[in-house]
Amino acid sequence: MIDIARKILLHDKLRFVITVSGVTFAVTLVLVQMGLFRGILSHASITIEKANAGLWVTSRNTANVDFCGTFSEHYLHRIRSVPGVARADNLIVWYLRLRLPTGASEGVMLYGLKDFTGWNIPWQLAAGDLTKLRCGNYLFLDASGIRRFGPFAVGDFREIMGRRMKIIGLTREAESFTTTPVGFVDFQRLQEMDPYNLKGKTTYVLVRLAPGADLSTVRQEIQKRLPYNDVRTQAEWVSISRRYWVVSTGLGLNMFLTVFLGCLVGVVIVAQTLYTSTLDHYREFATVKAIGGSNADIYRILIKQAVLAAVAGFAAGWMLSYAVRPVMAKLGLTVGIDPRFVGLVFIGTVVLCVSASLVSFRKVATMDPVLVFRA
Repeated sequence: MIDIARKILLHDKLRFVITVSGVTFAVTLVLVQMGLFRGILSHASITIEKANAGLWVTSRNTANVDFCGTFSEHYLHRIRSVPGVARADNLIVWYLRLRLPTGASEGVMLYGLKDFTGWNIPWQLAAGDLTKLRCGNYLFLDASGIRRFGPFAVGDFREIMGRRMKIIGLTREAESFTTTPVGFVDFQRLQEMDPYNLKGKTTYVLVRLAPGADLSTVRQEIQKRLPYNDVRTQAEWVSISRRYWVVSTGLGLNMFLTVFLGCLVGVVIVAQTLYTSTLDHYREFATVKAIGGSNADIYRILIKQAVLAAVAGFAAGWMLSYAVRPVMAKLGLTVGIDPRFVGLVFIGTVVLCVSASLVSFRKVATMDPVLVFRA
């Protein structure tokens, strides 16, 4: 039966190419679009995932890591006194305006900490020494900011809120969901840049637990001491930050519709070509039934054809989507494709192609094997 399925499928080469092309289109669209979706979402929570903090203390109802409210920096002392807390530090995440050499200005999202290295923020350095940030009006910028700020290098100066800042280091991978370039400055320096909003304030407190401490117990105690703040675990904060962008921007719905339409096109093409193939080889299927084959045997042939088309189309789509990644990277877009995701797409491809072959089942079930004996 396997040979019959393969021979019928490959009998008309053009039809086979059309079938595989439909599957390839659907697979490529799903892998690339969902890969872009995953890559974009990773920017919404990459700081949370990279930071060495088991708990994040935020202002009440903070929606995501980029848009935050302020609260007293002195709450830090209450947190440090909680049993089970090994370390806690204030973190400010704040939007300010950066003046470019052209005279124009752009938004910059600044992270302010007293000790960046202790929290693994930033996590990838391209140049510079983070410990020197506390020594003056110094600034680290992420290399991705070149797209908005134009070329810059270590030793250059930029003005932020009327303060002349020297770039003493570069980072990589620190990108925000909003595409606003990211920079890093000393905690106190950032407060001085916007004293009206930040004097005596912070936006987060990062908390690291002592070895053996129970996360739930520590969290409850912090929440008890700070009843008007939220205390989030790392996993919860990642989920909240990502969900905000998926729901509030309609990104999730748009992505679902794009993937749905791609899958629909693939299914329609596969269903149409397999059904046409079944009609063209009607006598061959009738012969199988005439020599004792059952409907189940015919179904197996059709399913095998669908699986062969799925495997061939998936392989082509998988290679094409990987070939697109470097092109997307040059445009500043990350296509997040990992083996688990690829495996899920492969299973989905096979299921959809087999489902498409169901269109031909009814025609086969009503087939009269006597047809083969007619002139």
